[in-house]
Amino acid sequence: MRPAWIHCSQNTQILYLIFCLCHYTQAISIQVSRSPITAPVQGSALFSVDITCTGTPEIRWMFSSVSRQQSIAAWMLGCTANVTEMYEGRVQTHPNGSLTITDLRLQDSGYYTITVTEPSGSSKDVCMVLTVTEVLYEDIQYFIVFIIVLGTLAAFLMLCMWLLNKLHNTIKTCRQQRRLPEHSETELQPLGQRRTDPR
Repeated sequence: MRPAWIHCSQNTQILYLIFCLCHYTQAISIQVSRSPITAPVQGSALFSVDITCTGTPEIRWMFSSVSRQQSIAAWMLGCTANVTEMYEGRVQTHPNGSLTITDLRLQDSGYYTITVTEPSGSSKDVCMVLTVTEVLYEDIQYFIVFIIVLGTLAAFLMLCMWLLNKLHNTIKTCRQQRRLPEHSETELQPLGQRRTDPR
């Protein structure tokens, strides 16, 4: 016995096939906000996606680079995520399937693939690229600021020492000038008396 759709006209069969193809090809849709993504070391990166599909899909995130390939997290949309031990404490999953990685390292640079699998078994994946940059100029800035602070402090101390030395010399000179008239009066007065004495 032949299937019922074989008895249909050729045009109807073609339309039915097109409908099936459209249904399965458009069943899963993954929209990515931006790629590639650039973030600094110790920063965070958000892999934002918008998923459209039939039923409750399974979400799986994978990381791959030249040196390694690693599973990050997997979960049924709306359920608790199963995060790989290597990423525990650094990964936050979102209800829409998006993923956030914090405390980034240089080794986190690579390809991040999200795979969405429907209950029927059909799946689709999208890849995003992350580049983690090392912020060297911050260390240079800290070093320059440290040198400037030390230089300013050294100049201030030198100025204070110069002012104290100047003040010490001024006080010393004033004391000498105050003592000098007293000595001249006590020493010159007897000499004057001896000269005026007729005897």
